[in-house]
Amino acid sequence: MSGGNVDELREHRAVPGTAAPLDNAGLVSRSISEVIATRGRSAEAYHPAFAQLWKICGERISGGKRIRPRLMLDMFAALSDDDLPPAAIEIAAAIELLHASFLLHDDVFDGDLTRRGSLNLVGLLAHDERLSHERPSPQRLHWARSCGILMGDLLLAEVHQIFARVDVEPAMRTRLLDLLAHAITESVVGEQLDIGLEDGTVVADTATVLEMCRLKTATYTFELPLRAAAILAGADSPATDAALAAAGAHLGLAFQLQDDVLSTFGDPAAHGKDAFSDLREGKETAVISAARMTSAWPEIEPSFGTGSLTNAEGERLRGLLRECGAEAFVRGLIDDQMRALHETLADPASGLPDSARQPLAALAGRLDGRRS
Repeated sequence: MSGGNVDELREHRAVPGTAAPLDNAGLVSRSISEVIATRGRSAEAYHPAFAQLWKICGERISGGKRIRPRLMLDMFAALSDDDLPPAAIEIAAAIELLHASFLLHDDVFDGDLTRRGSLNLVGLLAHDERLSHERPSPQRLHWARSCGILMGDLLLAEVHQIFARVDVEPAMRTRLLDLLAHAITESVVGEQLDIGLEDGTVVADTATVLEMCRLKTATYTFELPLRAAAILAGADSPATDAALAAAGAHLGLAFQLQDDVLSTFGDPAAHGKDAFSDLREGKETAVISAARMTSAWPEIEPSFGTGSLTNAEGERLRGLLRECGAEAFVRGLIDDQMRALHETLADPASGLPDSARQPLAALAGRLDGRRS
């Protein structure tokens, strides 16, 4: 990705017969589209199946809320009076591609063929268009899941390319690469723990479940964009960097814990997931780790993670999880993280300017609104 493309987009003005100027999220989406289009054209020189992989990937990652890029660019604006540089758009786009890479691998690990109600990349490749009404064959599933892993690897390689080639001072580029390596390592450790917890090879105590949540979600979703913004803004003093890392950890853990609560007790129409998928699949969430500590667990355990669960049985388990105090316990953990976040933001030693505290406080308020 070249800086010139970003400059051209920024200079675009709405005139009769043209589209409106792109906002920051639009610039990030355009940058992502350019990466996919460039790699897709290169893929055509190899094999149609490889080109198809990039085509489907581009379709699957278009749109979305762009939470991570928005967070990064908002924090850059809060820490710098300078205009948004092309490097910030490129790094924001790379962080979104990192997210897409992790989702592809996650879908393979979980055996999922859909995401948000639509077929994901694996699902599209698994279902032969001529036999779309039939269950995918084992061979087709193996092909599709293998392609999912390979596409995730390709996106991960692309993320490294963007970070390594971004047009900033060498010392700044090194700090960004170190931050990326940290985020990837912690995310991989979190994913490994998640799989180990679900398979029973890692002991499912509350401390391990919470650490898994922090590693798998908080580091790359919140800490990475916040700290990258500070580096690009030239505001990454040790105190500020530590404060943003802590804020990202508290926000990320609260976000994941809320997801766990909403997946079990929330409205499926609002969160877009099967109401009882976590219970059916045996996901070791904080809700389940809390229930394991209660006398209700022997009544819950026989139906947990069986792979099949009627609505009536799901409602019964939900009721037991509420009655044993698991829901209230996890909501208390969320409150603890939000309280710790506000203490971090209020600490004058953090070096965070008021302009940086405001978007974090606003984000905390939006997370706090996801209670049901």
